[in-house]
Amino acid sequence: MLDRYPVSTAKNGPGEEFGSECTPRGRHIIRAVIGAGNDAGSVFVARRPTGEIWSEELAQAEPDRDWILSRILWLSGLEPGINRLENVDTMRRYIYIHGTPYEKEIGHPVSHGCIRMRNDDLIDLYERVGPGTIVTINS
Repeated sequence: MLDRYPVSTAKNGPGEEFGSECTPRGRHIIRAVIGAGNDAGSVFVARRPTGEIWSEELAQAEPDRDWILSRILWLSGLEPGINRLENVDTMRRYIYIHGTPYEKEIGHPVSHGCIRMRNDDLIDLYERVGPGTIVTINS
């Protein structure tokens, strides 16, 4: 085990199916790491930095936006029929470990399926892992 960090998972609980907005369980690998060199709080859309840095003003202008900040660790399931392939494919569901502006909510289930981390914790983790790193998600 590399380390443990506090996280937030899905408001809808654990689950693997497309459209569920649940956090998938089981063994995964980090398929891609995204965001090297970006500042803490950098905003990402479709896995690309927008050039924005999150701020209260930006959040007020777009209150319904699902903020993906700082870095992205894109997960891929390793267990066919559980979190890989068919209607349970973690990677095709775009499930990430990513930073959040809502760091006070860490530890509570509030996401749309992804795993949210404090930005500083995520940047620390990002520097220590790479593609192929195993991630186990327990319910």
